[in-house]
Amino acid sequence: MLLVVLVVCFFLNICLGSVSIPFKDVVAAILEDNSTKSSWQHIIINYRIPKATTALLVGSGLGVSGLLMQTLFRNPLAGPYVLGLSSGASLGVAIVILGSSLFGGAFSALLLTKWSLVIASSIGSFLVLLAVVLVSIKVKDTMAILIIGLMFASVTAAIVNMLSYFSTAEQLQRYVFWSFGSLGNLSWNELLILSVIYLIGVILTILSIKSLNALLLGDHYAKSLGLNIKKSRFIIIVATSCLAGSITAFAGPIAFIGLAVPHLTKLIFDTSNHRILVPAVLFSGSILMLICDSIAQLPTSEYTLPINAVTSLVGAPVIIWLLMRKKKMFV
Repeated sequence: MLLVVLVVCFFLNICLGSVSIPFKDVVAAILEDNSTKSSWQHIIINYRIPKATTALLVGSGLGVSGLLMQTLFRNPLAGPYVLGLSSGASLGVAIVILGSSLFGGAFSALLLTKWSLVIASSIGSFLVLLAVVLVSIKVKDTMAILIIGLMFASVTAAIVNMLSYFSTAEQLQRYVFWSFGSLGNLSWNELLILSVIYLIGVILTILSIKSLNALLLGDHYAKSLGLNIKKSRFIIIVATSCLAGSITAFAGPIAFIGLAVPHLTKLIFDTSNHRILVPAVLFSGSILMLICDSIAQLPTSEYTLPINAVTSLVGAPVIIWLLMRKKKMFV
């Protein structure tokens, strides 16, 4: 059923936009039928399908990342960015955008290219990941890793604030626009790179399903089942980093999806078995992200809302509702 809903949402997302295109022409453009207008075909193939595909990857990737973190830390309010990956990515982008004036000249212009922001974001996420992985090897307590991740986020946020204080209005505006998140800026080549990293994260997640079910019962019980806690924790952290880190690098920090989707899926399916939850979250996250993107496009209007604003408007009421039904939040 979720697969059918996903296909409907995907095609609906492609049909909607500032330019109204009939459904039959959308299908014709996808099939490369020459009977449709060349301008419509260009819009669909080079803009709308990549954007819808990005929404699919972002929603499912962040949803699964949130599920992994909530299970690992046994905390219903843990999300994909709880390890500080988003803060690390933000710091990398902030150094490039807000600190570009320090380099000056042609080198400054080179730093502000699209790929430089992706690379800077990836490096920032990777450095935070490296720090968290080193900590996870040394520290036995899972909750200590959560607290250390939050401390990394605080440190990087402080550095970003200092860079912001000494930046120009134009630099601040560019950084703020990046922080809004965007699904519509990826080319097919960039989507290919994102898809490869996303696939690695999903494969690691599928391999961790048995470990995730054991961790629900607590570390001591999981050990009694023969589970290697450190190894499982390491794989889960790397899987989350592949998904959340790559998505942040290419699409910016997207809020609430990773936090809300796992809870919505648990309420729908009424189970904590990850053999069911992992594929269900993949579908549910994609559907919710496609719906949010369709709303953000303001169909038939030339304006597009920031995707973060829409996901927050959808996600915040969900989290409030879940908090008021607190008993349902714990597995």
